Amino acid sequence: MGHMCGRITQKSPPDQLGLKIASLVEPLHVPRYNGAPGQEQWVIRQNPKTGERTLDRLWWGLIPHWCKDADGGRKPINAKAETVASLPTFRDAYKRRRCLVPIDAFFEWRAIKGLKPKQPYAIGMKSGEPFALAGIWENWQRPGEEEWVRTFAIITTNSNELVRPIHDRMPVILSPKDYDRWLSPLDPDPRDLLVPYPSEPMTMWPISTRVNKPDNDDASILDRVDEPVGIVVEVVGEVHAPLEASGDLR
Repeated sequence: MGHMCGRITQKSPPDQLGLKIASLVEPLHVPRYNGAPGQEQWVIRQNPKTGERTLDRLWWGLIPHWCKDADGGRKPINAKAETVASLPTFRDAYKRRRCLVPIDAFFEWRAIKGLKPKQPYAIGMKSGEPFALAGIWENWQRPGEEEWVRTFAIITTNSNELVRPIHDRMPVILSPKDYDRWLSPLDPDPRDLLVPYPSEPMTMWPISTRVNKPDNDDASILDRVDEPVGIVVEVVGEVHAPLEASGDLR
């Protein structure tokens, strides 16, 4: 299976997406319900010298600072928790440039036998409040140009009990008590934070395949739809996911 987290929602106002720890740098805000790679998304970073935390927009798809390709190379959108500290593409950003990606929900897809396209699900908190994903970010200068491009990737880990029936990976979700440690450059390897988030505070529901196209970026993307006929599986005490599925991402 893939290890991707490839679509997010950032619909809350910036003061809420700042998670009560960041000042707003870019005031322009258009709610994004179907945020995709290759787009600018809100990210919280900490200045290593002043400690100031800011909320601004970075491009989703990491370009290492040492990349010599004029187009930025592969631009991975995810980094696996198991290898983020060791792979050359990620290790410098993981050590020195960690960030939070504040979201209202993320999406995963499940392949269901006899059903195409795959069934998408939205996943968020029961409270409806924004929460933080663990990310890393980079500054990259296109060869021969003066402009700097800021990019990020989201770290993934094994799925928790809620997400596991539809996918074997999920983004790393950080608790508020861990924000300081994750953002601080003082700890070069906080890998004990890169674990599945508890299922109990979370919820998951099936949504329309309209989410498959990033251009479909409106509030109705998050509307619950009926499960495919005959699909019943109990997930942490709730009916959520299909019985016959490969579980891989779309």
